[in-house]
Amino acid sequence: MTVLAVAVGIGYVAFQQLGPSTVYYLTPTEAKQRQLATGTSARLGGQVEVGSLRYDPTTRDLRFILSDGVTRQFVIGRGAPPALLREGAGAVVEGKFAPDGSFLADQVIAKHDEVYVPPSPSATPPHRTP
Repeated sequence: MTVLAVAVGIGYVAFQQLGPSTVYYLTPTEAKQRQLATGTSARLGGQVEVGSLRYDPTTRDLRFILSDGVTRQFVIGRGAPPALLREGAGAVVEGKFAPDGSFLADQVIAKHDEVYVPPSPSATPPHRTP
């Protein structure tokens, strides 16, 4: 019985320590349902809608639509997009809602595919030992 109590205690402490570090985001639909106020910080996740990704390297203006298949959220960011950010792929944005309903992203994170595909042997550079 003592072993069980110790295990439960360790589990509780571990859960308390890991809680703040868990990464969670709202879908655009969840954000809409919660009616988050202008200026409210949030983290949204979804797919970059095909045909919506625009980046102007001169002004460093990044714009796209993030969708969960039900709700579409217009996102405006500053700075170069992450290398993996592409249309049809997943993304997570952190920022605030603007008065016009758009989402002003402070940070844009591209989600990568969980499926690993190794390069073909012909695409792998030969290993050279000096």
